[in-house]
Amino acid sequence: MNAKLDVNRLAAAKSKGKRPQYFASSEAERVLNIALVLAQELAVARERIDTLERLLEARGLIKQSEIESFMPDAQAAAARGAFNEAYIARVLRVVQQDIESIAEPASQAATTDDLSRE
Repeated sequence: MNAKLDVNRLAAAKSKGKRPQYFASSEAERVLNIALVLAQELAVARERIDTLERLLEARGLIKQSEIESFMPDAQAAAARGAFNEAYIARVLRVVQQDIESIAEPASQAATTDDLSRE
């Protein structure tokens, strides 16, 4: 569980200096940044899923149809829900950091890790 908190803390880290801006609108920049985070997350996840499915099927441990028909139990569903909350916090960290910079001085701003614990 500590590793998960460290990942969330890293995801909430603010970069030094000003971000380069490619569009005239800061809103367009924000949407682009969110879309790029999502694309990166999805690409990594799909690659790992593909690797797992190929290894499992090659070893005769599970069939593709079993993966497609899997229904998680309550514990697995809860774990997935917790992951989804942390994932959304990472995806929307750009927006959250903008809100924080407006609402509070930098030294007192809450991180997405703090927010995900609430």
